Amino acid sequence: MPSRNAGAGARSRRPGSEPALASTRVAEIQRQRLLAAMAAVASERGAANASVAHVVARAGVSRRTFYELFEDREACFLAAFDQAIEQAAATVLPAYEGQERALSKTGWRERIRAGLATLLQFLESEPCLARLVIVEALGAGPLALEHRTRVLAALIAAVDAGKQETRGKQLPPLAAEGVVGAVFAVVHARVALAPASHAAAGSGNSPLPDLLGELMGVIVLPYLGPAAAQKELHRPTPRLQTKPRQHRDPLEGLKMRLTYRTLRALAAVAANPGASNRRLADAAGIVDQGQASKLFTRLEDLGLIENVGAGHAKGARNAWVLTPRGQQVAQSMS
Repeated sequence: MPSRNAGAGARSRRPGSEPALASTRVAEIQRQRLLAAMAAVASERGAANASVAHVVARAGVSRRTFYELFEDREACFLAAFDQAIEQAAATVLPAYEGQERALSKTGWRERIRAGLATLLQFLESEPCLARLVIVEALGAGPLALEHRTRVLAALIAAVDAGKQETRGKQLPPLAAEGVVGAVFAVVHARVALAPASHAAAGSGNSPLPDLLGELMGVIVLPYLGPAAAQKELHRPTPRLQTKPRQHRDPLEGLKMRLTYRTLRALAAVAANPGASNRRLADAAGIVDQGQASKLFTRLEDLGLIENVGAGHAKGARNAWVLTPRGQQVAQSMS
């Protein structure tokens, strides 16, 4: 039979039983904070002026951590660009493919319209990401241009599917490329004029979704002719319900750095509600009681934990529990 001491030892090892998993989770959150910071800084200052110092200051992450996660500034920018494209695709593709399933093979125009409407709505709702992928990628170096070219190639292929509806009409070889280039030029002009820190509605331009009819006219004109293009100008613009983007940073809005020790401290409070400083420090594997006390006070100041005991009375112990926000953070990091 295991001794009581053995059981106590097992309990004391619990917070560190999955250190690799916890460390990986911390690294992923740090990475997401850096990507969000890169998108914001590049949009505000321009890609060429988005230094590592600016990014780590915005993210609240150390320079050392930055270089543990990214080889250099360019690698971070490319990762931010690719993630923005993934988020856009996750919104646009279901709309495009939904039309593809609902309509016959002659529904090219409706598929393009559904995809474009959703894309414009996404760019309108995410002005920072819009500026990153539409404007700043052009000045971020040759690798960023390669990534951008791959995205454009996919869009060109989707538009070029319209040649199946031309009924034998001969189109110039670069018709689809010219159409996509024209559409992007219009969108680029609108996004470039809108400050990254403000919604497009406040920039003096009409909202991007309102361009749907005119842009669709540009797209269908070479494939379906003037009558179809004219019809697109008068079709009502759908008002889409944009789902809030799922942010991957559980500490968004909190002025703190996430460390493995912070994660252990929150996990200890979650597992031992009402416990004292000393007990939580032992559970979190923090040897220095002074450091533990400072950490719990810092977490209290951030609104993640609260003292429900009489800890402020002389000689009385603290009793820490997670706040509702603390519970959200702890659950997202588990």
